[in-house]
Amino acid sequence: MVKLSVIVPFYNVQQYAPDTLKSLRANARQDFEFILVDDCSRDETPDILARAERELPGAVYVRHKKNGGLATARNTGIDRARGEYLTFLDGDDWLAPGYYEQLLSSIEDLGCDFVRTDHVQCTARARSVHRVPHGRRGVVLNPRDAILPADRSTSVDYAYAWAGIYHRRLVDRGLLHFTDGLRTAEDRPWIWKLHREAESFATVGLLGVFYRRGVASSLTQIGDVRQLDFIRAFDQVVAETAQDRDADKLLPKAVRTYCAIISHHLGSIERFEPAVARKLKSMSAVTLRRMPQDVLDEALDSMDVQRATRLRRLRRRPAPTAGVAA
Repeated sequence: MVKLSVIVPFYNVQQYAPDTLKSLRANARQDFEFILVDDCSRDETPDILARAERELPGAVYVRHKKNGGLATARNTGIDRARGEYLTFLDGDDWLAPGYYEQLLSSIEDLGCDFVRTDHVQCTARARSVHRVPHGRRGVVLNPRDAILPADRSTSVDYAYAWAGIYHRRLVDRGLLHFTDGLRTAEDRPWIWKLHREAESFATVGLLGVFYRRGVASSLTQIGDVRQLDFIRAFDQVVAETAQDRDADKLLPKAVRTYCAIISHHLGSIERFEPAVARKLKSMSAVTLRRMPQDVLDEALDSMDVQRATRLRRLRRRPAPTAGVAA
């Protein structure tokens, strides 16, 4: 009987994969499995994982013949997982020794659908603790109650899939898979779906995941067209939330968050390739015009002057003669 399945996608991370695998070894247990998904890497990552399959207890190695992105790689792992509980790790991050045993104990003690945890962010030699933006710790709650308020950072804004553990019943209910093919912001529709449709969750002050920032191959560092998948991701968040029984309460949060992300990307538009920057502006303008306009007005009124002005100016941008697809 497999108690815990750990799903770890890898893509061109030969520099970091050995540290990741070493930390998995320091978390191995007889009833744990580590599903190592190579998303068609072009460097030495497949060779490293092939060795790990032989040497790491509980390792299961799966290789994609075509690169599909992080969401697709995680889905591959979910489909292969046999554990009563599931969790995630990215192929360039690492863990404290014995962390998974503590994480498993926390969800077994609480008996809820999923548990969210804090993490340590690592940028070069700098370390900083990032906490789940939810005040009540170690108490089982309804995740819907952790979505609001709209104008503050809440649990749905802390979207890291690897910062938590999830009961298999969420897989059985169709709540744990990611939107296939999303290459960035894949965790945003996912975390919103969990909070809208799961029945129980808790947050715990457990540290053990070390999240590596500033990796050159990470999509957050690359200004190509794949970054624009955030529009498709947030379109899904808004569309699904609009169908929710509490849409009148939850939609302002979804729209305001979407606006904040658009403004963030526009504020650092110089990191995008010129053609992608133009497409970002066009797609974002179309997006603003198709949002529920009364909800959008409310969101813009609640934002600071700089961001609101930037978005209102974009909203007035003339529509293109041909439609712009997200």
